[in-house]
Amino acid sequence: MPLPFLTADRAFDEAADSALPFDDRDQWRRPYRPGPYRVGAAALLLLLASYVLFASVIIAVAGDTAAATVCGVLAVLIIAAALRMLRMGAWVSARGLRHVGFFTTQTAPWNTVVTARTVQQPVRWLGLPRTVQGQALVLVRRDRQGEQTTLLTSHNGDFLGRGTAFDRAADTVEVWAEEYRPRTA
Repeated sequence: MPLPFLTADRAFDEAADSALPFDDRDQWRRPYRPGPYRVGAAALLLLLASYVLFASVIIAVAGDTAAATVCGVLAVLIIAAALRMLRMGAWVSARGLRHVGFFTTQTAPWNTVVTARTVQQPVRWLGLPRTVQGQALVLVRRDRQGEQTTLLTSHNGDFLGRGTAFDRAADTVEVWAEEYRPRTA
């Protein structure tokens, strides 16, 4: 089974001469691999879902179909949460830049992007309320009157302890923004 999210870094390693190594630029791509904390949390959720599904089967065999249905629905919700957690992040294509959160997805067409740049600022550590000094890739859009949207941080589940991966991902998103956003006169 192909796992396209595992080939993101390999594609950039193989095409060092081009910052945009993909042939089909209309397809949405994440320009980095999911980090170990994000993958580990999703794996733990999937492990929990397997236990809940097993409990659902045992309850169904015992004869309580209503409780088995509740356990089955709970397992499906846990699996959906794990998959959504793996989809979170910044995605790019020739059509724009997409920021996928757990509950929301925001797409910014390139014609609304003023700039995407890396800044030093306090960032949330693994998405928790605690902040630490780090780097963030911020997006400034025309349609939001200069409001900055944080796309990636050096201390989120994808990049904690992987500084070079953050730099590569941020540089790649910045290159996509430079290539596709309209030039101002």
